[in-house]
Amino acid sequence: MSNAYLSLSRVDMTFPGPNGGNPVLRGIDLDVRRGEFISLIGHSGCGKSTMLNIVAGLLEASSGGVIVDGREVNAPGPDRAVVFQNHSLLPWLTVYQNVELAVDKIFRATRSAAERREWILHNLAMVNMSHALDRLPSQISGGMKQRVGIARALAMEPKVLLLDEPFGALDALTRAHLQDEVLRIQSELGNTVMMITHDVDEAVLMSDRVVMMTNGPAATIGQVMDVPLARPRNRIALAEDKAYNHCRQEILTFLYEKQRKVEPIAPRRAGGFGRREQVAA
Repeated sequence: MSNAYLSLSRVDMTFPGPNGGNPVLRGIDLDVRRGEFISLIGHSGCGKSTMLNIVAGLLEASSGGVIVDGREVNAPGPDRAVVFQNHSLLPWLTVYQNVELAVDKIFRATRSAAERREWILHNLAMVNMSHALDRLPSQISGGMKQRVGIARALAMEPKVLLLDEPFGALDALTRAHLQDEVLRIQSELGNTVMMITHDVDEAVLMSDRVVMMTNGPAATIGQVMDVPLARPRNRIALAEDKAYNHCRQEILTFLYEKQRKVEPIAPRRAGGFGRREQVAA
């Protein structure tokens, strides 16, 4: 893709271990356009988080490389912000102070104290957290904590926003509200977003493309699906949308027919009735 903003080229990842190590990723090639929202989906253990951490610079690939906006990724940097499933807020700092910490680190030399304060307030307002500036993480709900984590990431003005199952620990209603907030913000800001999810509906609702991973070990990209749905998206209307349901079915077919997760069953003790070798999860 000639206009790639984020590019992974021939990325392999093997972790040290007995018998020559544990291969996690093999031959990952992926180009992402500027402003595109892509989701990674696959069974547990297929290397989704490893792939995201390589893009973040938190892990160094065994071979291959990552380019963001023309520059090679070889370490963490403010051009890539990560939001994890666990909000990772510092419990002794208020909502405002948690975002302030990131803003001061990145913009202290380039923006005045007043400009930095205005920027912090702006980002907290975007995620509807202006009412809780002085609260500690222990005084707010899980969904509110995740909103603060997203505000902190956006306040860094990253070129790429990396979301590692950001809604996975939330109840269904909070999850839906926060998905809508992220869609609204991404539409306003035009962020380039890479998100890991296990939720098929979430992947289709939020993404421009869905990247489906094969099972590990040595996982790779099995299929990339375009999501031809106009934005903004309405989750209620999409429930009856033929294109939405086609995309949903295509992912389910890939995950549960082409890539059935197979787990070994432990052998029975002596005196048992024999054993089956495998079972599809």
